[in-house]
Amino acid sequence: MDTTARTPDGTTPAEGPADQLARQLALVLPALYRALDRRVDADFPHAKPAEGQIALMRLIRDRAGITVREAAEVLLVKPNNLSATVTQMAAAGLVERRRDPDDKRVTHLHLTPTAAERTHAVDELIGGYVEQALAGLSDGERGALGAAVGALHLLERGLHPSAS
Repeated sequence: MDTTARTPDGTTPAEGPADQLARQLALVLPALYRALDRRVDADFPHAKPAEGQIALMRLIRDRAGITVREAAEVLLVKPNNLSATVTQMAAAGLVERRRDPDDKRVTHLHLTPTAAERTHAVDELIGGYVEQALAGLSDGERGALGAAVGALHLLERGLHPSAS
């Protein structure tokens, strides 16, 4: 049982506002992800790809022709693990590997039309859920969230290992 003394706002006397914000963000961001993921699971008309596969499909959509090594670096996974995922996705008809014309050892990744449609469908569902939730907030709350998006991107970059 935690017997640490806490102030009325939930912080310990040694914590400051930055400590509290860090803890709150670390709790709320995964909870938002889980809520969205559960909604998509319930409403997506196909077998929903794993989140790692969706992240890879979004990356390939945005950077068609990316290599496995480049994708692994961006997604913070080991290249051999991502290669296994790509093999599974290629077998499922979601990703195409195309040999580099200048270096036959290198393959470039491209989405199949099916994967592009499904990635778009998942993104549309998520966008609709968030729009619906935002509609229930005040103008000030929506403004605060809008202002925070840029800072959250900077925070993500600061947490990325290659930023060190």
